[in-house]
Parts: sequence; C-alpha cells; structure tokens
Amino acid sequence: MSTVLAGYGLVKKYGSTTALAGVDVEVGERDSLAIMGPSGSGKSTLLHILAGIIRPDDGQVLLRGERVDNLGENRLSALRRKRFGFVFQFGQLLPELPAEENVALPLILEGIPRGEAVVRARRWFAPLGLDGLEHRRPGQLSGGQAQRVAIARALAVEPDVVFADEPTGALDQATGTEVVQLLTTATRQSGASLVMVTHDADVAAHCGRILHVRDGRISGHSQFTVS
Repeated sequence: MSTVLAGYGLVKKYGSTTALAGVDVEVGERDSLAIMGPSGSGKSTLLHILAGIIRPDDGQVLLRGERVDNLGENRLSALRRKRFGFVFQFGQLLPELPAEENVALPLILEGIPRGEAVVRARRWFAPLGLDGLEHRRPGQLSGGQAQRVAIARALAVEPDVVFADEPTGALDQATGTEVVQLLTTATRQSGASLVMVTHDADVAAHCGRILHVRDGRISGHSQFTVS
C-alpha cells in the first residue's frame, strides 16, 4: 500500500507542556486510521498537524512524498481546500444555506460555477441516504442528517484525505454507528484515506487501524481487516 500522508518525528509544545514528543505515523491509500487516547494525550494535536491546521515545532509532514508543513500560509490554505476534507463534531454547516449548497460550498470557493458545483454536490446525496433533503437548511435536519451532509461536503472536493475530529461525539449511539459506517464506507469508495480522532472504541473499530496515543507518544497500534 503506497503512503498518502505521513508525519515523521512530530513534536509540538505548548509552553512547558509537550503535546507530541516525536511521533511517526503513515497513512496509506484508502487507509482508515483511528487515533485514540485519553484527554490531553495529543491525539487532536496530531490530527491538526497532519491536516495542516497547526505546524509542528519539529519533524515534517509529507503528502504523497512532498513536504507540506513548511508551505506558506496561502499554499497551505489552498492545500486544505483542494486536497483535504473535514468532518467536525458539530458539522459546522452554514445555517443560511440549504444542504446542497453547504456541500457545494468548497467547490464554489474554488471557482467552480454554482450550478455545476451543486450538480456535483448532489451526487453524494443518494449514497449517504440524503435523497429529498437537498433543499433543507441545517436547522431542519437531525443531528445524523447534518453529519451526513458534512461527510458529503468533505468528499465533494475529491480529497486525498478526509480528517474527522470526534464525528460522532454529539450523536446518540445508534446514530453515531450509522454515521461512522457511512463515513468509512464512503471515503473508501471515493478513493480517499481517512484519519479520525475518537474517544469511542466502538467507533474506532470501524477503521482498518487504531493508533493509541498517550502522553504525546504512540503507545500501541491495532490493525483490522476492513471489508
């Protein structure tokens, strides 16, 4: 399996606190990696560094073999828009836009005409069980529906990697299971890799691999067969 995203020797400190102490991680083609650990273990810091949201104090991040952590802000912002997709705990949908325009927004921001962007966005509604909800605004959606819209938005740009930060944290167990099944299946079928932070072992078990983080270091690693 070829490596899509990698971090080597990643170090991050906040004052006297070491969030990451020299972490190495590799994410393969169509890989699904869950990062787990107790509060303050460094798992969210690791995701944010891999996603180009924050920069490491030491070490490097490579996307398909090219170093990206040292890019200027404009190029790094473009990288996040074009090659990464994001799913957050609370979806972060724009309340004034209907679902189809929330999904199309990353494409519109890249200069794709609105009509074309919406057509491309609608392609994700049936696979994610959202048929008929294209014109509903976030306030008219359930929590699970809103997260499925967020997944569609993340996949609309055809990213190399989707990053999910506690994507089921605001959902009940049954809805969370449904959402994570859709997330892992849809990312794999789209050709994207998935990096997910979760505190829930049942959610993490839907991924092909689990990375356990404690005190800023890798404390364990599990691998599964994903059908």
